[in-house]
Amino acid sequence: MKYVADIGLEVHVQLQTESKMFCGCSTTFGADANTHVCPVCLGYPGAMPVMNGKAIQLTVMSGLMFGCEISEYSKFDRKSYFYPDMPKNYQISQFDKPLCLGGGVDVTVDGESKRIALTRIHLEEDVGKNMHFSKFSGVDFNRAGVPLMEIVSEPDMHTPEDAFAFLQAVKRILQYAAVSDCNLEEGNIRCDVNCSVRPEGTEELGVKAEIKNMNTFKGALHALKYEIKRQVEEIEAGGKIIQETRRWDADAGITYSMRTKEHAHDYRYFPEPDLMPVVLGKEQVEEWRTALPELPSDKKDRFQNEYSLPEYDAGVLSADRHVADFFEETAKLSGNPKSASNIIMTDMLRLMGEMEREIKDVSITPEALAQLIELLTQNAINSNTASEVFAELFNDGGMPKDIVQKKGLGQVSDEGAILEMVDQVIATNQKSADDFRAGMDAALKFLIGEVMRMSRGKADPQLAAAKLKDRIGN
Repeated sequence: MKYVADIGLEVHVQLQTESKMFCGCSTTFGADANTHVCPVCLGYPGAMPVMNGKAIQLTVMSGLMFGCEISEYSKFDRKSYFYPDMPKNYQISQFDKPLCLGGGVDVTVDGESKRIALTRIHLEEDVGKNMHFSKFSGVDFNRAGVPLMEIVSEPDMHTPEDAFAFLQAVKRILQYAAVSDCNLEEGNIRCDVNCSVRPEGTEELGVKAEIKNMNTFKGALHALKYEIKRQVEEIEAGGKIIQETRRWDADAGITYSMRTKEHAHDYRYFPEPDLMPVVLGKEQVEEWRTALPELPSDKKDRFQNEYSLPEYDAGVLSADRHVADFFEETAKLSGNPKSASNIIMTDMLRLMGEMEREIKDVSITPEALAQLIELLTQNAINSNTASEVFAELFNDGGMPKDIVQKKGLGQVSDEGAILEMVDQVIATNQKSADDFRAGMDAALKFLIGEVMRMSRGKADPQLAAAKLKDRIGN
């Protein structure tokens, strides 16, 4: 029998605010343990929460980016549970009146486009972080109270690849809107994965298991692959799937049971008595809507239409908002979008990957890259020299013309100088000249390479090729 998986995700995103959700403590990552805390986020008796308006704005803007319906009236609730990382023994969250309802995320998997529906987006406070050492454990409450947005999907995903594409799309959109850094290493974006299986051809959803606290997208992908296989094998062996919470062990490559799954009534939700409801006027929502950036998918389409870029190029460049902005400014300054695309996609993204840098950390500017493209277009330098100059610009900044002049990297296009080098190369590589004369094209490439070596990469390769052909007589 064949089975279909049904997957839903709960994506938890730390919002990009300077202070916590209900107090003035800093949200800066990496501080010494328990230094960004106060009576409010530590849950001291009598301490009163004050709502962070910026967090409300960022959540609503996220909802608008995802096409959600924005609630004119929403409220906060107390969600009771007793874990060491929750100092109040309850979490301020949203239950039946969230800020955003509906919406969806468009993804493409194996060339097929599909829309993953969202159930809701709500706002809550993050919890602390349990720290385990060799002989004891502790809790760092610096993270407790940080604004945490939860994006809940419908079970519209049916393969681990669907879920992976969904997470990537959500991350891109949130980064475009500057809602969150979505830094996986700092825990800015995490998810819980809900998964069930059912016989193919049936409609009723199976019993789900929830895999908690996935902090990498690849981890979610591999955990789902294992969990789907585990559930199918359990059913086929005559067993039953129970509703439970499981944890992913990346080293062992398995999920294992933590506890049976709680239901909503187990949390004893009730309205937060210390906070007023959130009432949003239509004018306020529309003001935030006008501040929204272009969606990544829309930017990709525009790059294809406006700059005549291939779909692949447009997809790569639009995946990161800062890269897209850098490309677009370079394209306008240079008037040569294809050259700008080629250099950014090859030299820039390669160096960024090798050096683990973001584009904001590189020294080259769009103005410098546009000037480099101009030098290439005018044949003042060749492609090899351009790569050398680009590497210096990437690390140290500056302008290409200054670097070319200082290092004497200008392309040699003087026919007399190149002809002299061609004659020397033919004289010392007579066999290769004979091979080319006999019809071996590879021999010409070798000879061109020798001319380039002799000129220290500064010869015009096209002119060198033409003179070699003239001299050899082919």
